[in-house]
Amino acid sequence: MSAPDEIAYRSGEALFSFRRTGAMILRHWYVLRGSVPRILELAYWPAVQMLTWGFMTEFLVRQTTYVAQAFGVLLAAVLLWDVLFRSQLGVSISFLEEVWARNLGHLFISPLRPLEMVAALIAMSGLRTIIGVLPAVVMAALFFGFNLASLGLPLVAFLILLGVMGWAVGLAISGLIMRYGQSVETLAWALTFALAPVSGIYYPVSVLPAWLQPLSWALPSSYVFEGMREILRDHRVPYGLMWQGGLLDALYLVAGILAFLGFFRAARERGLLLKTGE
Repeated sequence: MSAPDEIAYRSGEALFSFRRTGAMILRHWYVLRGSVPRILELAYWPAVQMLTWGFMTEFLVRQTTYVAQAFGVLLAAVLLWDVLFRSQLGVSISFLEEVWARNLGHLFISPLRPLEMVAALIAMSGLRTIIGVLPAVVMAALFFGFNLASLGLPLVAFLILLGVMGWAVGLAISGLIMRYGQSVETLAWALTFALAPVSGIYYPVSVLPAWLQPLSWALPSSYVFEGMREILRDHRVPYGLMWQGGLLDALYLVAGILAFLGFFRAARERGLLLKTGE
């Protein structure tokens, strides 16, 4: 072998080989090149962050009175957003734990029915969400003097709306993983964040470009965050927004359950339930 290829010989064996290193780099490059989800993931997080905070910056440039109210509004937005994210992740992670343990086949040769698994995933999501969000709510009250309960009774409706949307998205993602395998596993972390820039979490929907606003109003989360700002800003309960968000949520949940059951049926027919796992 040529000198540039290897350095530091000892007992006839090279301690470092550029050829072997290049082979490993080439191996990982082939894996990356052959996986569209992996490529998209590399650009995904920077793009989402840029859009979210870009819209936020544009909004703050236009507004001056909002800055004085921003403290409570932003803290409430962060806490409520975490409810949505944790509820979705609670469903997805509970399902993925069965996938990682190669347990799906064992579960579904038992008397367990798919709808019973859906109910169990939703219940575990609720538990995981409470465990994950409650400490943050307490910390916001202790360290920053912000009490999420200041939203009043509408807070209960907001929590339910965001939780149900998270369940719907989580069930759809779990179904996709069951049908297409762990190549789409990254959706468990990425899909909800893709909705963040258009959900009006930190800024009103009106800040978005006109062509994006219909997409935003198609999401139950947008109604929650618009309603939250209206309560904190105008001290008025936005019943109209809550009802519209609730109707959308019902459609999302039905669609999520049907997607899970449909993907389960397809995976069972193709014998995929025994092939998932690490």
